[in-house]
Amino acid sequence: MSVQEVTSRIAQIQSQLAALAPAQTGSTTGTQFADQLSQVTSGAQTATGSSQGEAVVTAARKYLGVPYVWGGTDPNSGLDCSGLVQRVYKDLGYELPRVSYQQAEAGRAVDGGLANAQPGDILAFGSPVHHVAIYIGHNQMIEAPHPGENVKISSVYETPTAIRRILPDPSAAVNPLAATGGSVAAGTPYAGLFEQASQKYGVSSKLLAAVASQESGFNPRATSPAGAQGLMQLMPATAKGLGVTNAYDPAQAVDGAARLLSGLLDRFGSTELALAAYNAGPGAVLRYHGIPPYTETTNYVRSIMSKLEAA
Repeated sequence: MSVQEVTSRIAQIQSQLAALAPAQTGSTTGTQFADQLSQVTSGAQTATGSSQGEAVVTAARKYLGVPYVWGGTDPNSGLDCSGLVQRVYKDLGYELPRVSYQQAEAGRAVDGGLANAQPGDILAFGSPVHHVAIYIGHNQMIEAPHPGENVKISSVYETPTAIRRILPDPSAAVNPLAATGGSVAAGTPYAGLFEQASQKYGVSSKLLAAVASQESGFNPRATSPAGAQGLMQLMPATAKGLGVTNAYDPAQAVDGAARLLSGLLDRFGSTELALAAYNAGPGAVLRYHGIPPYTETTNYVRSIMSKLEAA
């Protein structure tokens, strides 16, 4: 038996063992995802395969054995390669584009080839890209290969044309994009809360103050027509996912917003894009590959960036 055949057989056995393991049901809750973001920004993850990366692998393993169906996005009936990747990340609270070539542009590039890939990274194949998979380490990946096969563990059989990392950078305890230095202006309402959250999450206190000014005019009792609440105008579902039990409590609101902005800054690598995602949602930023062409969002980003420049 050749080395390639041995490797393939090992992968097959691993796939069968994983399929026999107790299935995990349900998505990761918003609170769990927020806790993961908190761990990232506090430096609690390791640079050699974060716990979030392992969470991606765990989420992917529960779909082992699901049949390949072209265009499939429902694990109850079948998944194709990009449907699998999209579903796994959706379980963890990330919205990814639907098709493989778009997923090959999501997140940020991993340079240096497979040697620098980490569990949870997306591997893309072909030019143009025609296949994607989730790297699980040790030259192996979880993929939905082609009709007639099931989601399985495979060896990485060819050099990926792109490797993309969706997860926040576990090596950065403080996001350099968020840390602009200095304190908020004297007399700024809730300055102490902004400074405290800045120290905790590595997000500029000036950015937090600018968002509060734009969102609510520093009014902790504000409620928008859409239902956003409090000083930082958190939607109820978002607040719940961040562990905020009372969005009208300024301390909870600032803490939750700082945690959210920290994750968005890590995810999109740009203050402008993070602000756009705060306003319109990460999915809109991904769909438009930048600031969505919504008048409200473009004005929102422009206004806050002007506040920061003037601070």
